[in-house]
Amino acid sequence: MFRSSILVLAFLLLLSPIVAMAQEWPTKQPIKIVVPFTAGSATDITARTVFDQVGKQVGQTFVIENRGGAGTTLGSGAVAKADPDGYTLLVNSTSHVVVASTYAKLPFSVADDFVAVSGLADIPFVVTTPTRYKTLKDLIDAGKKPGSAILYGSAGAGSSGHLFMDLLSRTAGFPASHVPFRGTPEGMTELIAGRLDIYAAPAVNAISLTRDGKISSLAVSSRKRLPLMPDVLTLAEAGLPAAEYLFWVGAFAPAKTPKSIVDRLNREIVAALGVKEVAKKIIALGGVPMPMTPAEFDSFVRKQIVVNAEIAKASGYQPQ
Repeated sequence: MFRSSILVLAFLLLLSPIVAMAQEWPTKQPIKIVVPFTAGSATDITARTVFDQVGKQVGQTFVIENRGGAGTTLGSGAVAKADPDGYTLLVNSTSHVVVASTYAKLPFSVADDFVAVSGLADIPFVVTTPTRYKTLKDLIDAGKKPGSAILYGSAGAGSSGHLFMDLLSRTAGFPASHVPFRGTPEGMTELIAGRLDIYAAPAVNAISLTRDGKISSLAVSSRKRLPLMPDVLTLAEAGLPAAEYLFWVGAFAPAKTPKSIVDRLNREIVAALGVKEVAKKIIALGGVPMPMTPAEFDSFVRKQIVVNAEIAKASGYQPQ
């Protein structure tokens, strides 16, 4: 009996710092949100939009830290190694799961070193082309002509845009060559000039250029049409459901973050996504709010790791 009591007391002493930490959150200090992209990207704007509202709700300051580089792995790695106290979080996109299959050696485990908190936004890719293409069929027919040399661009080798465009060309049955760019602005410049045939553009980058008649937007990678691009077909509507690709933004915490903190964060994020002004800003990015419970988002992320690994393998992509 005495030995059992000692063991119970020892366990409670070990547990007490975690309990105290969870109880004091979020009053101790400002909360850092690491975004592994440059300021002004769709992921960055989504993070700022959502956590500005969350900050108002919990009475705490959320500070965005843009830490790009190495295909998002620098920023993600910093969060994976951070103290699991709720004061350092990660907001990443589909790139979070893509690197699990496109990097040979990661300094962290995508599946095991993070806790999924909630989805934030579904911001799909748009299949954009020069205006000489009017429909997806026009593009596919051109790609299937003997001797054709279709060039598609993305924001880097092994990026989610690269995987999506490879999936699209294979599903549609036309050969195409990849041209990597440093970022979307450079790729869109080449597209407008007509030197590139296709670019996988985040919706926010395609909306105004399409409206101004500078490019054609032939399809969206999501399951539903976008509110700000209602005339642009989904890939399923265009006859290519197997080419559908999800591009999303979500929030993560380091592994071992107390469940009470994760659950509180989730509730506040879901509430923020339900605020009309927040939803309007996400829609203006060409997306839709994507609230999920931690369990739902964790299941979603794990499935996305598998899906992207299958796409990378089918494309013959060699991890770097």
